Amino acid sequence: MKLQQLICILSFLLIGACKNANPPKQDAFNIELHPKKKEYHIGETLQIKVVNPKFEGKIVKISYQFHHQELVVTNENIVLENLMLGKQPLEVTVYTDKGEVYKVRKEILLLAGQAPKLYTYKILNEYPHDKQAYTQGLEFIGDTLVESTGQYRESSIRKWNPFTGEMYKNVPLQAMYFGEGATVFRDKIIQLTWRENIGFVYDTQLKLLKTFSYNKSKEGWGLCHNGSDKLYKSDGSEKIWILNPNTFEEVDSLQLCTNKSIFTNANELEFVDGKIYANTYLKDGIMIINPNNGAIEGVVDVRGLKEKVEQSSNKMDTYKEYITKIIIKEIQNMELEKVLDYTNIVVKLNKKTSQNDNISIKIPLKTKVDDMTEIEINIKNTYKVYQNINAR
Repeated sequence: MKLQQLICILSFLLIGACKNANPPKQDAFNIELHPKKKEYHIGETLQIKVVNPKFEGKIVKISYQFHHQELVVTNENIVLENLMLGKQPLEVTVYTDKGEVYKVRKEILLLAGQAPKLYTYKILNEYPHDKQAYTQGLEFIGDTLVESTGQYRESSIRKWNPFTGEMYKNVPLQAMYFGEGATVFRDKIIQLTWRENIGFVYDTQLKLLKTFSYNKSKEGWGLCHNGSDKLYKSDGSEKIWILNPNTFEEVDSLQLCTNKSIFTNANELEFVDGKIYANTYLKDGIMIINPNNGAIEGVVDVRGLKEKVEQSSNKMDTYKEYITKIIIKEIQNMELEKVLDYTNIVVKLNKKTSQNDNISIKIPLKTKVDDMTEIEINIKNTYKVYQNINAR
């Protein structure tokens, strides 16, 4: 089955899942924006009008919100500043003299006002590292490095000395977990898992204290904190989630934007000098992100860095992870989570050659569709594409 056939099947399932949905009710008022554009930028002035030609009553008050933030409107004009970037809801509430309340909502795309600055890098020191460790998260406690590693049946949380190579403690995760990002916060070590919807909280001696579940975020990728009251979590989407540091609940999110578009795939996160640093999955770049609005203010070009280190032997496992994440992202983009069980995707390499690799992908259905319990896809010649992407 070709990839085009997969898209057709996913489209069929999407139509079937949505055919019984009720159409939304029309609001009594409409929002008109001037100038009318597909996207707006921080710093622009926007004229906003709330209209309803058939309304004959008297409006006594109108309030405006953008991403839950109250807006100041002067003579129907809004200056787009100090706001969250991305696709955000503009919500207007109309109050009439008869006590009626009308709500109307319009989504707008707000991007950064300036292009990100470009940076290069300089290697200051080199230290030995376990080549078999599929590193997902790194953070220091003094001179001790806390490292979270991934891969099913190989994941761990460990503490070691990067200057001598001495391993102080290595705690393996159960085979069902794929370890992801980690951070050290308030004398606790917090570790994410990828698709298992669970995070672990340890003391500084790696004793497991408790676990927590994800709610709004779909996966666990990277994790960091601002040193005081916020944890930041990436999940491979365009969002970095802001977590309550006590409950680990997602309370808000940033959307990663330049002055041109929204970006995805922020992976491991670090918080340095008031900015979030995020390496980009499968790209040779590190984004420098404003934690107040999601603007990508800088990009560090690290091309050439991976050629300076000895490559590990788990390239095919990384390749399978790459294919799995693409399939999951397509399922999420097409809003098929209620139909397809993306947590149990099986990727099998039938032929391990770089030129004619043959991949079998099985995606279970959550409910039967015409006696089908799963979708099976076979695709070829993707490893070469993967190599080209990874070499950019």
